Amino acid sequence: MRKIEVDDEVFAYLQRHSVPLVDTPNDVLRRVLLGTETSKEDPKPNRGLGDLMFLIEAGEAVAGDELEHHQPRLHRTHKATITADGWIELPDGRLFAQPSPALKAQTGSAINGWGQYTHVRTQRKLQQLREAARAALESES
Repeated sequence: MRKIEVDDEVFAYLQRHSVPLVDTPNDVLRRVLLGTETSKEDPKPNRGLGDLMFLIEAGEAVAGDELEHHQPRLHRTHKATITADGWIELPDGRLFAQPSPALKAQTGSAINGWGQYTHVRTQRKLQQLREAARAALESES
């Protein structure tokens, strides 16, 4: 077994994604980087698919795409990333199945995430992507 050193920020990420008194840092890295578990018993339940999976399946977004919300008066920009299973990951590692709770966690206020997050690659709001995905689905029927 080899030893590595990690900085405080990486160690904090490992702690946030571990099951207390169950996971070692290696378990978290194995799960995050390789998508595998070290044991047959998964201490964390399967989180299912996030609400943005619909956009990925429709081809309107891809895993790794960035989202942004600007607060011009406060001179703040909040960023997030779409995961492969349609969740929203904040820069601090927190995961949300839906856009509005993710944006609330970033701004501290209840905000319509579908209407306020901008999909950086296309410069369209998530709501516009959702409408395009629905229209494409309806045209296939």
